[in-house]
This record gives sequence, structure tokens and C-alpha cells, in this order.
Amino acid sequence: MEKFASPAKLNLMLRVVGQREDGYHLLETVFTLIDLYDWITITPRSDSQIILADANYHIPLEDDLAIRAAKILQKTTQCPLGAEIQVHKTLPMGGGLGGGSSNAATVLMALNHLWECGLSRQELMNIGVQIGADVPFFIFGQTAFAQGIGEKLEPYSFPEQHYVIIRPPVSIATAKIFHEWDLTHKSSYEKIQSFGGAENNVLSKQLFCNDLQDIVLKHYPDVVLALSELKKYGNAVMTGSGSCVFVAVKSRTEAEEIASQLRSSFEVFVASSLKHHPLFHLL
Repeated sequence: MEKFASPAKLNLMLRVVGQREDGYHLLETVFTLIDLYDWITITPRSDSQIILADANYHIPLEDDLAIRAAKILQKTTQCPLGAEIQVHKTLPMGGGLGGGSSNAATVLMALNHLWECGLSRQELMNIGVQIGADVPFFIFGQTAFAQGIGEKLEPYSFPEQHYVIIRPPVSIATAKIFHEWDLTHKSSYEKIQSFGGAENNVLSKQLFCNDLQDIVLKHYPDVVLALSELKKYGNAVMTGSGSCVFVAVKSRTEAEEIASQLRSSFEVFVASSLKHHPLFHLL
């Protein structure tokens, strides 16, 4: 039995730039990992059974991304072993922090190690994208500029940041928000045609914006309230398709001070960016 961390993510910038024929939207985004975690305990089994044990959340087993990850890795590698998987969730579901995708990525990396499958990071990322668009980023395991549906990743150099995050009391379905995205609506920002060292400064000026934010704000007054409160402390923005909103501040101490002022009215988290995923070393 081993216990593995499954960290959250923030989208420091998110732009919708098109749509594929299969319906997936094409994005440009900057992902960063933060030190908020779900925890996953895995016990390898000598038989081929994949078992979800004592989950503290309720979703249909066939929709559980951690279990789907284990099964697709087992099938891809033809591994005869199984696993008992226990997911202890602390990250809010439907909050835009990537908890389910992170769980899937952690299971892929952990079982690749425990089952001694020997797959490379890229091979696991190729499996991950079959589970969810954000899964490859967590396997990539560092701050990244992403294109495509989120699977085309390049390292993005950005200093350590500290964040105050508010989780409004609503859970938002990503599919619903993208369904409402008007493809004739031009993104507020010019599409970045290439990405490299010369683009870093250009991209940095475009952080802390989210093309999906206005759609969410039209339907969820709780998100409006949380965002307006955080804007008192800086350039607050929504992560992913919501519902969580965040603001970057100069220090962990400042983040804790702001959070203490907000906790009487909101569910608040304080987090700092991670240089690498806790399981980065396994690949």
C-alpha cells in the first residue's frame, strides 16, 4: 500500500480559439500546479481486479476517472496485475481545479511505477488524453503553455506565485459552459501562432484572463459575488470553466491574511505554485 499526492491546477490564462470536428474546443492556456491535494492510496493486487475502495464522494463507477485510468493502463500494457484504489477527495468537484483529471494522472503514474510497466512520460500522456483533456498536463508535471485541447504542452517559465482561491457554493459542468460558447465570438486576445523564448514576455502580459468567465458570470451570481470580492485584492480571475476564482499575491503571508478576512463569508483556500508534480521523479 502506498499513498500518492494528486495536486490541483489553476489556469492562469484561458482562451478559446476554435473547435475541432469532433466537438472539442481548441484552447490556449497556461496551466500551473498548486499545493492543494487529493490523496490516492493504491494497493497492488496479484489478480487483475481494479477495485475502488471507500471513496468519500459519489459518482458512478464507470465515470470515475481514477478507475478508468487504471483500466486503460492495464489494457494498454496487458498487465496481469490489479489494484485497490482509494481516493480521498479534498479538492472541490466542479470547481475548475482539475481534481478528476489529476486523480487519473496520479493513478497512471503510480501504477506505471507499481506495476513496472516502463512507459515513458509521453506514452502516459498519450494514454491520458483518452481519459480527459487536462490529464496530459498533470503527467507533464510542470507549469506549461498548452494548445490544442490542452494536450500540446511546452514548459512555461514563471516565478513562484501565491494564491487566494474562493470556491463559490456551486458546481459547474464544463460541458455546459463550452456548449454555450458562441464560436462566432472573437476571443479578446490575439492568437499566439508560435511559442518560444521570445514569446514569454508577450504571453506574460496576457495572463489572468479567461474567455469562459463572462458565460459563467451570466448564470452564477455566487461566482459574481466571489470574483467581485477578490478583485479588491488584485486582478482576480476564474480558473477553467469555474466555479473557483483566484487572485495572485506577493507572499504566502499576504495570502493567509486575505483568506482570514474572507473565511466568514466564503470557502477559501490558500495555495502556492509547485515547480513539479510530486510524482515527477517517477518518470
